[in-house]
Amino acid sequence: MHSEPPTLRLAALFDAGREALIAHYGHRLQAHQRRAMNAILACRSGALGCLDWRCLDCAERRETPRSCGHRSCPACQNHTTTEWLERQREKLLPVDYFMVTFTLPAGLRALAQAQQRAVYSALFWAASETLKGFGERKLKAELGQCAVLHTHNRRLDLHPHVHVIVPGGGIDGKRKQWRKIQGKYLFNAFALARVFRAKMLRALSDAGVAIPIGLPPKWIVDCRNVGRGEPALEYLARYLYRGVVRERDLVAHDPATRTVTFRYIEASTKRPAWRELPIADFLWQVLQHVLPTGLRRVRDYGFLHGKAKARLRLVQLILRVLLHQREQKPRPPMCCPRCKMPMRLIGQILRRPDG
Repeated sequence: MHSEPPTLRLAALFDAGREALIAHYGHRLQAHQRRAMNAILACRSGALGCLDWRCLDCAERRETPRSCGHRSCPACQNHTTTEWLERQREKLLPVDYFMVTFTLPAGLRALAQAQQRAVYSALFWAASETLKGFGERKLKAELGQCAVLHTHNRRLDLHPHVHVIVPGGGIDGKRKQWRKIQGKYLFNAFALARVFRAKMLRALSDAGVAIPIGLPPKWIVDCRNVGRGEPALEYLARYLYRGVVRERDLVAHDPATRTVTFRYIEASTKRPAWRELPIADFLWQVLQHVLPTGLRRVRDYGFLHGKAKARLRLVQLILRVLLHQREQKPRPPMCCPRCKMPMRLIGQILRRPDG
C-alpha cells in the first residue's frame, strides 16, 4: 500500500525561495506584499505564539501554534469560505442565480498592477453600475449583487476580473413587487460589455488615472445561469473563494533546479495541466495578487447591501422565504491525545512576527 506524498506548504516554499525572490523582485515588492509573505511564513510555525489547552479529565496539557488569519494564506482560506457561505445562506432566495464576469482587457493589466487601489475600485464601480442600470431599464427594479474580485487566471498570470452574483429578479420598492427574470437568461452580454467599457474608462478618468492608448473597442463580459438553492451557493463558494493557489495543487519543489511545479485545470479542456517555474518567479506570481490593505475583495450592492436589510426582508416576505435563526456550527473540539476527551482552551502565549 502506497502512502500519499506529504502536501507541500506555501510557507516552506517562501522559506526556501525568499532570498531568490528578494534578489529578483525586491524592488517591486510593496509593503502589503511583504506583510503577506511574513504572515504566511509565520502561520502555525509558533512564531505567532501558541494556544494552551488542558484536558479536564486527565489534566493533559498541549500547545498548538496559532494561525496567521491573513486573507492570502491558503492554510486560513477554509474558514473564510465557510463564513461567506453562511452569510449567503441567510440571504438565499428561491430563484435562479446568475454569475456575470467583467474582465479587464490585457491593455489595462499593467496599469492594474501599478495602481491596484484605483483600478480595482473603478472595476467594482463600473461592474455594479452597469448591472444596476440594466436592472432599472429592463426590469424597472433594483437588483441584488454580490461582487468578488479575482486578479489571476488558473496559471497564476495577472488577469483582473470581477464575478458578480445576481439573484434572478429585482424589487420594485414603490409597488412592493418582485419582478422575476423570465427564463434562464439575464441580460445580453454584448450590451453589458459596451456599457461596462464606457463606465470603466469614465471611472479611471475621474480618478485621474492615465488611460493607455490602443485599448480594444470590444471588451468581454460573460453572463451565465449557475442554478438555484444551496447547491448553487456551495458551488460559488468553492469557485469564488479559492485562494490564488491551493496547497494540494503544489506538486513539486526541486531544490537542485530551484523550480516549483503546480497543477491547475486548463480552462479550454477542463483537464489537469502542470506549470513549472523558477521558485522566485512562482513566489512573485503569488504575491502580485495580494491586495493592498483595506481594499475589500467582496462587496454587496442593491438589496443585498449590508445597509439594505429592510429591502432584503421585503424581498424575502414577497417570495415567502421561511426565515429562521441558523445555528452556528461549532468547530470540532480539540481532543486530548491521551484520553480522547475534549480539551479546554485555558490561555494563549502571543508573539508577533518580524516585519
